[in-house]
Amino acid sequence: MIISNVKIVVAEDEKLIRTFVGNALTYCVDREVKTFENGMAAWNYIKEHPDFHIVITDVEMPKMTGLELLKKIKELFPDKICIIMSGNPLNEESASELGADGFLAKPFKLKDLFEIVQLFINDNN
Repeated sequence: MIISNVKIVVAEDEKLIRTFVGNALTYCVDREVKTFENGMAAWNYIKEHPDFHIVITDVEMPKMTGLELLKKIKELFPDKICIIMSGNPLNEESASELGADGFLAKPFKLKDLFEIVQLFINDNN
């Protein structure tokens, strides 16, 4: 079953990437997207709005890293989909150990972003 109103949270400290991912998912695949410039801001939103479906987060961010955010999400919302983005391939194993559902290696193509999001929307909803 496919959810029609998929809600996605994006946490990325680099404004250009955050805007790119947010706009791509909002306008190209018609998803509701909330973007945040650090893990702490995303976490504060997520705690108050548990109706989200997917979190896409960078690893290296100020205030709270993406791996710390992933750990908190999986502790409180174990069924939520978490996709980790990183330019460091070594982060893939750490993310997987913490329960990440997917990994996007930076730099990634728009097609890769769409494919990983669509994969989880189709498979898990």
